[in-house]
Amino acid sequence: MNIPSFSYDEKALTLLPKRPEQSHKGTFGRVLCVCGSVGMSGAAYFAAKAAYRMGAGLVRILTPEENRTILQTLLPEAIVTAYDSAAPDPSVIEEAEAWADVLVIGCGLGVTPASRHLLSRLLRATKKPTVLDADALNLLARNPSLLKYAQGAILTPHPLELSRLTGQTPEELLADTERAAYDFAKTHGLVCVLKEHRTAVSDGVRVYRNKSGNSGMATGGAGDVLAGILGGLWAQMRGDDCDPLTVASLGVYIHGLCGDVAAQRLGEYSVMASDLIDALPVVLR
Repeated sequence: MNIPSFSYDEKALTLLPKRPEQSHKGTFGRVLCVCGSVGMSGAAYFAAKAAYRMGAGLVRILTPEENRTILQTLLPEAIVTAYDSAAPDPSVIEEAEAWADVLVIGCGLGVTPASRHLLSRLLRATKKPTVLDADALNLLARNPSLLKYAQGAILTPHPLELSRLTGQTPEELLADTERAAYDFAKTHGLVCVLKEHRTAVSDGVRVYRNKSGNSGMATGGAGDVLAGILGGLWAQMRGDDCDPLTVASLGVYIHGLCGDVAAQRLGEYSVMASDLIDALPVVLR
């Protein structure tokens, strides 16, 4: 079976939502980043700042109390809501979920019993657009019964994370990344972003083949930046006519363009995750 596929060139940026002159913070959406754990505040920072740079109106970080000071210092524009890392208060989780238009869950979240409880409670409660990355995927692999609550979400695994979710080896997945993304998306009713040097994105109907990006993006935090870009973009493209495959594929393309801009400026050896965020205004402008 041939899977219908497509790619983008720079004309794809015309798909970005228009920003009306008469607007306010709420016009451009509220993103909740459920990210970070003790010693992993950077992942939350990258995701939240990328969501803001992508154009979201408001970004809130739900993170352990230990991260409060550093995140409020690094990103004062973000709202920081903290919880007890050993036992998150259900009322805090519920209030944060109710506030959000889009959720980004998993960057640096950890795989503790508390983070599992947090993920489970959010997935069961929310019907809102959700991006699941990093430790959210590792928790799903350890608790596969939760996958049914991820229908309609965008999942962003790299080959090892998808291997844990499917039972296939990374080598089997890498042999045909488009088929792997397509099959996983179709089986679970979601959008799969299989991150590789040529990322494949599928909703189980079509596959997007990404052509932007370079080896400089193989660096810690780059995936957190992508998750934030997807959240910020989805916050602005909400509504019945919004296609999650378009959000995911356009976000991946923009993320790769940021890598290309950063590599042109710094060289592929020297690109860091923060450079991808710094390149977003150049790409979007």
